[in-house]
Amino acid sequence: MSTLTEWAYPLAESLLAEPLPRRWKHCLGVAERARTIALVLDQDADLLEAAAVLHDIGYAPDLAKTGFHPLDGARYLRDVAGADARVTNLVAHHSCSWLEAEARGMHADLVEEFPRESKHLNDALCYCDMNTTPDGTPTNPIDRINEITGRYGPDSLIGRFIRRAEPEIIACSCRVLERIAAAKRQPM
Repeated sequence: MSTLTEWAYPLAESLLAEPLPRRWKHCLGVAERARTIALVLDQDADLLEAAAVLHDIGYAPDLAKTGFHPLDGARYLRDVAGADARVTNLVAHHSCSWLEAEARGMHADLVEEFPRESKHLNDALCYCDMNTTPDGTPTNPIDRINEITGRYGPDSLIGRFIRRAEPEIIACSCRVLERIAAAKRQPM
């Protein structure tokens, strides 16, 4: 039986590698972060890694319909790719997207179409995304938030959203790090 990741990597690559090579590198880096926290995910490790490599497919030119990449990506996964619903839900809600959806007037669409997965998994995907640079290398949430604000501008919709989401992004990362520390303290 194939795993979700065996299905997800070629799909993400086909959508991102050529038109958006930097975004593809970022997605690969986010998936790598997912592998590093597998010890706190148990049976959901494959699910998280698949969502991680797919989380930004909504930026692909052929998929970008609304301009809100979490929703565009999730709709594609659900309607075209026939993806696992849990992967689709994680993509839809990655990295505090509900706050950006509010700013765009799309919150009702997001929450009506895609239920949120467990806090544990949403935290994990946010941690992976916000600890990865646009080029796919490790970073920390503060530097990542500053990079996003600098790239889009502090007065842009994205700049305002990311600053509004900053406390929750930091909290997600802290919760994941606490789970990792607790898992490492457990006797083998």
